[in-house]
Amino acid sequence: MEDQAEKLREIMRQKKGSGEQGSQDSKERKRARVITITSGKGGVGKTNVSVNMALAYARLGKKVVVMDADLGLANVNVMLNMIPKWNLYHVIRKQKTMKEIMVETEYGISIVAGASGFSKIANLTEDERMNFIDELDTLSSADIIIIDTAAGVSSNVLDFIAAADDAVIITTPEPTAITDAYGIIKIIATEIDSLNMGLKLVVNRVHSVAEAKKVADRMTNIAGQFLNLKVDYLGFIYDDIAVSHAVLRQRPFMVTEPRSRASICIQHIVGRMEKSDIKESAGFSTMMKRFFDRE
Repeated sequence: MEDQAEKLREIMRQKKGSGEQGSQDSKERKRARVITITSGKGGVGKTNVSVNMALAYARLGKKVVVMDADLGLANVNVMLNMIPKWNLYHVIRKQKTMKEIMVETEYGISIVAGASGFSKIANLTEDERMNFIDELDTLSSADIIIIDTAAGVSSNVLDFIAAADDAVIITTPEPTAITDAYGIIKIIATEIDSLNMGLKLVVNRVHSVAEAKKVADRMTNIAGQFLNLKVDYLGFIYDDIAVSHAVLRQRPFMVTEPRSRASICIQHIVGRMEKSDIKESAGFSTMMKRFFDRE
């Protein structure tokens, strides 16, 4: 396994080197910003945040791809009332290319559907893994790549977190959600050797600014005091009836209720993200190298 991993790292070094000597277009493709959205537990609105953040970015003129990396219970397409014919499983098995499975939506964003049967990248053969790297590279033409992970702390989730430019953790004010969010932050601090991403927190389904601040202060202070880890409070999203109505209609609330409190919150969150500096080494090719270097 170590020999195989080293071969993959060498491939990535070669790809990075050739890219640096390539055209200006190739250099621009490296600047895709990778944002991983994750949570300690399910049911906190992670996928909803991912999809609506993508729409907010698209309205800023960005080319956005949402990759559903919840490979056991993929549901980005469900939220958009779409039934993609192909998904990541078909890419891994070389039945389709990434471009062939990527679907443009009516909302100005594209999605890559996830699928069960692809839970651990380590289970792929060397040939499948190299093919996967090549296919991932085709996404780098986007400006923003939002990766919606599974809930929890599987190795697959940690890989995507380690590979991102920004990792956004979603929680709610519920005690179990807060506990699980702290749990994933603790595991990130202990399991990921080099934290190259910006770790951020969003508090979802709050009833007031004060409630959100109380949760955020508690999380950021504990992470700083006990884990020596900086977690930036990115913002909050109101508990808004517009959200549940949109979910039932299988449409993003940014579309059904663009002036709702939840939609305004999403716009503020993306606005704050855009003011975050992107590291010089950031980009999708860098993400792939980090992803496979974690073995």
